[in-house]
Amino acid sequence: MITYLSLLLVSFLAATIFPLSSELVLASLLNTNEYDSFALIVTASLGNILGSVFNWLLGFYLFDYINEKWFPFKNSQIHIASKRFSKFGVWSLLFAWVPIIGDPLTFVAGILKINFLLFLVLVTVGKTSRYLFLYVLMS
Repeated sequence: MITYLSLLLVSFLAATIFPLSSELVLASLLNTNEYDSFALIVTASLGNILGSVFNWLLGFYLFDYINEKWFPFKNSQIHIASKRFSKFGVWSLLFAWVPIIGDPLTFVAGILKINFLLFLVLVTVGKTSRYLFLYVLMS
């Protein structure tokens, strides 16, 4: 149980500003063959999706504090994510799993007040697909 909770936490934090690799943790756990693969993928996906929801909530409610020192995203990250979002629209959320741009992208979605259900569906598809792809590569 502690392994799954740890994976959930690492996956959550990896979807925020912390430089963690949930893929590496998941791959290591899958490689041991000691845990249920389906449960590991669901756990990693859930943690990563919840981290993106956290970013969306930050953008939705805390954008006024963007220039504060403690704010988790830099203006440069937000600018790059905003350009990507402007270019590809809500469909860019399918790529919320991409390192460096994915986390600010989910934050920008919150700033732009993207419909939460649409946000959740697109982020879930993208993030879960990435973990499933990793599983297939390792099989």
